[in-house]
Amino acid sequence: MIGTVVPAGATGHLMLGREVYRCALGRGGVRAEKAEGDGATPFGPLPLRRVLFRADRLAPPPCAVPLEPIGPADGWCDDPADPAYNRPVSLPYPGRHEELWRTDGLYDVVGVLGWNDAPVVRGRGSAIFLHVARPDYAPTAGCVALMLPDLLQVLRAGLSGLEVRAG
Repeated sequence: MIGTVVPAGATGHLMLGREVYRCALGRGGVRAEKAEGDGATPFGPLPLRRVLFRADRLAPPPCAVPLEPIGPADGWCDDPADPAYNRPVSLPYPGRHEELWRTDGLYDVVGVLGWNDAPVVRGRGSAIFLHVARPDYAPTAGCVALMLPDLLQVLRAGLSGLEVRAG
């Protein structure tokens, strides 16, 4: 099932069937021409490739895509000059990267969205995830974020991707 994301000011709405969920979007808005570091959520189709989760905090969430637990050594390379750009890496890692094992709970559940991954184009953006939102729906660095109960509900409903629309 494909969800539709529609920007609505500084946040947006994810529509899945008849359900509508508030979501946080990138601080740079929604853009068709996404670039590394611009803070924008990419416009267009974003297939859900797999779901990562913190097994020490949650039971495996039911979902329609492959599911993998994450651990303290899991990261994601966001360095356009690195050969592992926009790919998972093991920590410690010498190139610029994000740590997936976070203390703030934002990555307790992470849907890896298919952006700039087939093939990877250096500088076109990395680590575009569907993840847990901050309580105030603060903007993301380019991801789509939902409150944890909503994220679990859309995964349980069989989410297989997002279609992000322009604002």
